[in-house]
Amino acid sequence: MSGSTFPKAPRGQLGYDRDEVDRALRVARQRYDNFDNGGEGKRLTTWSIRHTAFTMRKGGYSAAHVDAALERLEDAVAVREREERIERIGRDTYLAETKSTARAVLKRLQRGDGERFDRVGMMRRGYDVREVDEFARQLEAFLRGGAPLSLREVRGIAFRPKRGGYKEAQVDLLIDAVVDVMLAIR
Repeated sequence: MSGSTFPKAPRGQLGYDRDEVDRALRVARQRYDNFDNGGEGKRLTTWSIRHTAFTMRKGGYSAAHVDAALERLEDAVAVREREERIERIGRDTYLAETKSTARAVLKRLQRGDGERFDRVGMMRRGYDVREVDEFARQLEAFLRGGAPLSLREVRGIAFRPKRGGYKEAQVDLLIDAVVDVMLAIR
């Protein structure tokens, strides 16, 4: 994960700010290498990786390549976090926590179409309700063991903005929880 290893975005497309990416990956590498010694607020976590964002610029790095690298990093950190947590609380408790999270997610997903999340006001934009509900049905089928769904599909889901849509923060938290469950059961 050394700096300047990503191709530039195709001509005519914006890419991630190269300096921001290089700096973020340099810090991530240091924190990954010192994972066991991470101080308060200085630890590399799956959450911090998942919520990394970069400014879009002409001549920037290809977003797809950087995102793929961040996904690999998140996977590696998830393994470390899982091992550390199991060591601290035990495998049975860890699995019980993961099952509990999955049950809470399923409970939310089982709500009817248009009722899974709170809505923004009619003059504000949120996530398109139909798109979210469709994806929610896919997630429910996956969590019940009835349909394949990849971690990349969940991580990469994007919904169009729509007036009166679902509150983005609630949908994003649920997707984060699904990613956490998927990483925990790998």
